[in-house]
Amino acid sequence: MQWLQNYAAVGGSLGLTALVVAIPIFYLFWALAVKRMKGHIAGISTLLLTIAVVVLAYGMPVSVAFSASALGMVTGLFPIGWIILTAVFLYNLTVESGQFEIIKSSISSLSTDRRLQALLVAFCFSAFMEGVSGQGAPVAVAAAMLIGLGFPALPAAVICLVANTPPVPFGPVGTPTIMMSTVTEINSLTVSKAIGLDMTILALVIPIFMLVVVAGWKNVAGVLPAALVAGGSYAVTNYYVSQFMGPELPAILSSFGSMVCLGVFLRYWRPETIWRFPNDPEVSQSTAGQYSLGQIVKAWSPFIILMAVMGIWGTPAFKNWVAKDLKWFVMIPSWPGLDGIVYRTAPIVAAPAKYAASYRWDFFSAPGTAMLFSALISMAVLGISPATGFRGFVKTFRQLQFSLVTLASVLGIGFLANYSGMSYTLGLAFAFYTGMLFPVFSPIIGYLGVFLTGSVTSSAALFGKLQQVTATQLGLNPMLTISANLFGADIGKLISPQSIAVACAATGLVGRETDIFRITVKYSVYLLLFVIAIVLIKAWFIPGILPKI
Repeated sequence: MQWLQNYAAVGGSLGLTALVVAIPIFYLFWALAVKRMKGHIAGISTLLLTIAVVVLAYGMPVSVAFSASALGMVTGLFPIGWIILTAVFLYNLTVESGQFEIIKSSISSLSTDRRLQALLVAFCFSAFMEGVSGQGAPVAVAAAMLIGLGFPALPAAVICLVANTPPVPFGPVGTPTIMMSTVTEINSLTVSKAIGLDMTILALVIPIFMLVVVAGWKNVAGVLPAALVAGGSYAVTNYYVSQFMGPELPAILSSFGSMVCLGVFLRYWRPETIWRFPNDPEVSQSTAGQYSLGQIVKAWSPFIILMAVMGIWGTPAFKNWVAKDLKWFVMIPSWPGLDGIVYRTAPIVAAPAKYAASYRWDFFSAPGTAMLFSALISMAVLGISPATGFRGFVKTFRQLQFSLVTLASVLGIGFLANYSGMSYTLGLAFAFYTGMLFPVFSPIIGYLGVFLTGSVTSSAALFGKLQQVTATQLGLNPMLTISANLFGADIGKLISPQSIAVACAATGLVGRETDIFRITVKYSVYLLLFVIAIVLIKAWFIPGILPKI
């Protein structure tokens, strides 16, 4: 059986077809933003609606639609879900063992100035948490730490939402960027290079912008040197790691480097005046002396181990050894019910061409497996028994089970959109109706995608292929729009209902989500305009700065 994609299947009209196949996207917006469904319910129902739409609009065989969805769901769980599960497990080990309290103390004891505490916790440490766990943990943990230091709850939540942006495309362990690579079939290092440039620029801006949020423009100058140290050290590390090592480690190494550089800087530099909130409580006694250097190193050891293990796992030599010598991978060269059936047609390809469908999971060299090995080694270092570790893993799975269902369903939608031709219809329509102005809309699409799904990873799954197809049709470098989707999605975290709900839960502001949204939406618009400007500069003035594919 052969089935040919038809991008103008409804009445022979590209515009009408685009409107019809966009119904699932409008539904997802309604389900999340208006109806406020739980993510996994919205994801599953949207997937079922998408199957119905592509079957009725395109005439796609039902069995083929289900097969494409299944391939996407399996890919969503392995390797993407595997990364998230093991990353959060490693973080939970540090919490359950009590070591996380020492980590918090080692950060908070460096300064009593609220601006510097915000830099250390909301920018540096939150970024580190994004690199190793994601899933709302960075904002939740950093906001709780700020409140523990005496920050008012509302500012603490807003500060953390604003600060937690540069690491997002690379956390946890590169998941959003890896997802974009998966759905666009572009090498992950190439995608890492493109978005890495954007995050290098953003890392220089966000510490200063965050200080404006904390204390206002007038109080930024007093700690500007510290902001430049934090942002500059992050940016330099991020650039080199994203350009030469891939997407797994930029957030982890950059944030760790930023923490170290800022910590050393603060040992020798102090602001002329200590800034604190009006009616701030008395400065509490420093807890720095409570813990020895050995205790602090032990507390940080899981993340030090993670960096070492990920450094080994990310090398080409290790990957080649596992793939070519050990051959430890799962491979389905021809996905049943899909491979050899779907054919792409003009204008996407010059002549009908088979849209291959296969599945491969390099389970041993996968980042998630590196995370698991790091967790097992950390258990030995922290003195956690295997039985306790196993219970912690089960607890982590239960904690994430609905998030994994959401992830699987959204990736099922993304794969179905690609194999049905939905992504191509929407991409062709965008190319026709927006023309060379599409780079303006490209980051907005990513921004709205995160507002809808709460996840940069999910936004990449939903719209990555659309961005690629539209750019190709317009004669643009697809890396421009692919990276713009991730860049815009990154800023969308500020207004994501999911992110705001996490911030509210961590700060005791449940029921005041609207208060936070009204503040963060303003900041998100400012940053989105900045993102659009960067994208247009790359598109119109320095297109050669982007990697070629």
